[in-house]
Amino acid sequence: MGAHYAIEQLASALMQSYMARTTTEMDSNGNGNGGRHSLRSPCQRIDAPVHSCQAPAEFDICQLKRLFQEQQQYLDYFFKHLNYEEVQAFTQLCVATKGVIFFSGVGKSGFVAQKSAQTLVSTGTKAVFLSPTDALHGDIGLVGPDDVLVLFSKSGATEELNKLIPCARAKGAYLVGISSLKNSNLREMCDMHVYLPLERELCPFDLAPVTSTVIQMLFGDTVAIALMQAKNLTQEQYALNHPAGRIGKRLIFRVEDMMRRGDSLPLCREIDLIIDQLVELTAKGCGCLIVVDGCKRLIGTFTDGDLRRSLNSSRENIFHLQVGEMCNREPRSIMANAMAFAAMKKMEDGVSPVTFLPVVDFNKAVIGLITLHDLVSAGL
Repeated sequence: MGAHYAIEQLASALMQSYMARTTTEMDSNGNGNGGRHSLRSPCQRIDAPVHSCQAPAEFDICQLKRLFQEQQQYLDYFFKHLNYEEVQAFTQLCVATKGVIFFSGVGKSGFVAQKSAQTLVSTGTKAVFLSPTDALHGDIGLVGPDDVLVLFSKSGATEELNKLIPCARAKGAYLVGISSLKNSNLREMCDMHVYLPLERELCPFDLAPVTSTVIQMLFGDTVAIALMQAKNLTQEQYALNHPAGRIGKRLIFRVEDMMRRGDSLPLCREIDLIIDQLVELTAKGCGCLIVVDGCKRLIGTFTDGDLRRSLNSSRENIFHLQVGEMCNREPRSIMANAMAFAAMKKMEDGVSPVTFLPVVDFNKAVIGLITLHDLVSAGL
């Protein structure tokens, strides 16, 4: 306890000495220019340093427009000088390939290679991105003699690709170089070469790959669509490759995939009293009752809207009304094998849209219920 007290006393004495010395070093204006240190309260605001640079002026829209026009000119140069026979040969190679089309590249060209592979996969062609670094450390094992390896490089002199080429050739793969240098290393080292004409980069130093990557992307995406057409890919086949997308869901999912079944169905008989079915009307969360006969064949539907109309017209007589007296005896229905999107269209068609459809079999027996809420929640 005594030692602790002594330490506190010493710290207090040192602080008083420091404050006295700091006060002595302050100049006559109190600015503290005479010393190297100044003591601030822990709560005192420390202003951020003032930078000499000012906020940039608003970018000139005319200058921006000129940049886009320049980029358009460079793209026009690409289209005018592109050798379509080389592109046709490459496309035909991809159509005839029995194995996988591997895409590879480094840096920005690597990103384009990844995107090209993904586009081909989504449009029905087997393709994979192969990192040149990972390939040299084991991933080259994916490549076989039936495969094609496509190498993207602006200059055609990328070191990682040059190292990969002999390894892929030893695996028996067919090699294709894609570059913007007509007589690049890729032309000499690969089995096929496609030249992508590049006048210059939009970059003022002609260095940043902003035009070259655009034409690489144009090339890859256009070839993907050419392959899509060559293989006569249907909309349904395309949808199978995009099951999570809205188009895929509309072309894949059927009513039976989304309908409610069994105990979740709000079924009732036409002789049931409306007052006795109020719990069933609300408890199932469908906003309706499906009126069936003894064989579960569809007779009609009764909705919460029908309930309100019954209350307005019958008042206290509602206690004596049967469901069959107030139900809709010409309800819309749908088969289980119909497309889910067709069910949505059927709900929306007509003078008065509905929010549900009973699902029936060939004998008009109710086997399910599909609601607009279920379809929208599923992303249709």
